[in-house]
Amino acid sequence: MNLNNFFNLYGAELFQYTREHLFLVGVSIGIAILLGIPLGILCTRTKFHQLILGFANVMQTIPSLALFGFLIPLPLLGGIGARPAIVALVLYSLLPIIRNTYTGIIKVDPAIREAGRGMGMTDWQLLFQVELPLALGFILSGVRVATVICIGVATIAAVIGAGGLGQFIFRGVAILDNNLILAGAIPAALMALLADFILGLVENILTIKK
Repeated sequence: MNLNNFFNLYGAELFQYTREHLFLVGVSIGIAILLGIPLGILCTRTKFHQLILGFANVMQTIPSLALFGFLIPLPLLGGIGARPAIVALVLYSLLPIIRNTYTGIIKVDPAIREAGRGMGMTDWQLLFQVELPLALGFILSGVRVATVICIGVATIAAVIGAGGLGQFIFRGVAILDNNLILAGAIPAALMALLADFILGLVENILTIKK
């Protein structure tokens, strides 16, 4: 099947599945950032960093298909569709964001912290005016890794009816059609490469400005 024939047959579906994939990834990464950065900060301020990082590590070790399956029977968070898929994607995205936020903050030069305290800064002022700006490169690197992971894992979300480019992949596997498999795999790979490139540019720009 040539490219023109493929787009004539599946162009509308490709657009729909790409849009669904972007929705799943965008919402999941947004939630993961809102949860992961505060948890990373919490790791630097409490004795629970091993517990928090351990939980995030465990989530990464669970096979994605199994995690989607575990979520189906759960009340509120589970079921079929986008909701359990987003929960699973958030859990997979947390580790790099939490770990990089934690690492970025603890690697700030102690002399800089002492200088801030010597200027009369409170802990909150020190965090927002000194530590987080200096850790921004680490944090963005974690978001970058999390986004790429999320785009890949989101292809499995089609199993629980959440849509996305995985629809093509699973249909292709079911009927042994390589064209359908590639129709899902190639756009997902291109999406991951584009996201990595854009976030890499943002990381470099903000790091230079810092």
